[in-house]
Amino acid sequence: MGATRAQKQIYFVKLKELITQYPSIFIVNVDNVGSNQMHQIRVALRGKGVVLMGKNTMVRRALRSVLAELPQFERLLPHVRGNVGFVFTSKELKDVRDIITANKVAAPARAGAFAPKDVFVPAGNTGMEPGKTSFFQALGIPTKIARGTIEIVSDVQVVVAGTRVGSSEATLLNMLNISPFTYGMTVVQIFDNGNSFSPEVLDIEEDELLGRFLSGIKTIAAISLAINYPTIVSVTHTLVNSYKNLIAIALTTDYMFEGAQKAKEYLENPEAFAAVAAPAAAADAPAAEAAKEEKEEEKEESDDDMGFGLFD
Repeated sequence: MGATRAQKQIYFVKLKELITQYPSIFIVNVDNVGSNQMHQIRVALRGKGVVLMGKNTMVRRALRSVLAELPQFERLLPHVRGNVGFVFTSKELKDVRDIITANKVAAPARAGAFAPKDVFVPAGNTGMEPGKTSFFQALGIPTKIARGTIEIVSDVQVVVAGTRVGSSEATLLNMLNISPFTYGMTVVQIFDNGNSFSPEVLDIEEDELLGRFLSGIKTIAAISLAINYPTIVSVTHTLVNSYKNLIAIALTTDYMFEGAQKAKEYLENPEAFAAVAAPAAAADAPAAEAAKEEKEEEKEESDDDMGFGLFD
């Protein structure tokens, strides 16, 4: 039975209140999430976020009703498909995302369901009677009889991620008491202050962001220098290059300025600078020689012992 006009109106009002109150929205998928699990997620989010569910048609109508005042929420419409809902929050996005995805329950494989991950049957004794050997043979699983029971010889992949679980595979996993899947609320898209992005963005570390930012700055600076178009990131390089050119001019002409004086003095009288550097090198020499002599003494003592003690 569909919602009444009054219920729809209440839903529209509530949605508008939430999108104007909270700056961030998680669009979440709730496939295979039961009512008890949903209650636990709501409890975990208490004080940190608000969960709002609704039929997709009603959600789209509610969103379209506010687009005249809040046109940025049109970006949400393409993501309202499938079994989805909203989590509204004003807290740290990564922390709220972790709360949303933390509540998971183990579930058996069901025939016809899409597998979220690869499933393997481990090698070992199954405890099953030999009469069920043909069932394993039909699935191509190598077995042998050990102590009157079926034993799987090696690990075997029975389900591939992203494909539907077959009836035989589901039956086998249930017979072996293997519940390979976990189901819970997953984040599909994030809407934050008018920007829409995938949840993987939250996993980007600060160092990676800084690295990409610096790489962009270097690229812009290189382009600016190549086309002789000054920008704020290329000004420093331009000034340094100009300074080098002025020094080069001063060294090849009679023109002189304070910054080039030392370089010119060095070219005119390199022996003077060599004389200044020599005492410093001489001061370091005794320490290096002492260390060398100490190593040689240790080596001689080691050679004299020849690996024998006093009473050997």
